[in-house]
Amino acid sequence: MPKTIGNPLSWTMGALGSAAGYGRVVATPARDAARPEIRRLALHDLRLVLRRGWDDLAAMRSDVMFACLLYPLMGAVLVGIAAQGSMTHLVFPILSGFALVGPVAALGLYELSRRRETGEEVSWAAMFDVLHSPRFPRIVMLSLFNGVIFMAWLLLADAIHAATLGPERPASLGALLTQAVTTPEGWTMTLVGAGVGFLLALAVLAVSVISFPLLLDRDVSLPVAVATSVRVAVENPVVIGAWGLIVAVLLAVGILPVLLGLIVILPLLGHATWHLYRAAVV
Repeated sequence: MPKTIGNPLSWTMGALGSAAGYGRVVATPARDAARPEIRRLALHDLRLVLRRGWDDLAAMRSDVMFACLLYPLMGAVLVGIAAQGSMTHLVFPILSGFALVGPVAALGLYELSRRRETGEEVSWAAMFDVLHSPRFPRIVMLSLFNGVIFMAWLLLADAIHAATLGPERPASLGALLTQAVTTPEGWTMTLVGAGVGFLLALAVLAVSVISFPLLLDRDVSLPVAVATSVRVAVENPVVIGAWGLIVAVLLAVGILPVLLGLIVILPLLGHATWHLYRAAVV
């Protein structure tokens, strides 16, 4: 009989409580020391992985969309704190930072796609099973990399604003937008910020696009997972670059309607990333 969840709030509290004990998981050495083989990808593969991602979302939409409601809520809280304080100039870097932390946020979605692929039981609760994986400590270490890049991005964005528009903080988002599009300094800030953000996103894409689902799926070491992800990016630069562009555009679309579009966009991208991994790694 399928497992059911009566009260999502009480279940979430219980799951978080059990997750607090993930430190009891023994971080054993990886059994699979061999380098995974990778495939050459073509642009039409991206259409296929998006279609398969959409199929996963359609099959599990009630579980997935409820769980992903958390992400726009977290984004709204961060943006609200920034807008109300002295960090108004960081609102847009925070929003664009979804691309940097997305691979971490999608871990539960990878697990659901893996389970559906293998015919295992699929439920909202299964998203938290990654917390009990023997490889979870490795996943945490990789997540720290994404977190450090996100914090570095915010610090760099703050420095770029100070170097172009000065140390004074804008009085409102409207004032910031006016400066950004009507002054030479604002255009400099926008272009330099976009360039720096692109380079950071490129680094995260190369390191994370395959490594997170690979760690979830196979007993490989963290260096092997990262090296495999980078190899896929290096050997398929056009396809992985196109995938990064698709992710950026879809995240922008999801953010525009007051972040609510992320309820659909994040699970679609998460499921599709799992299928991208399956297409890229033998």
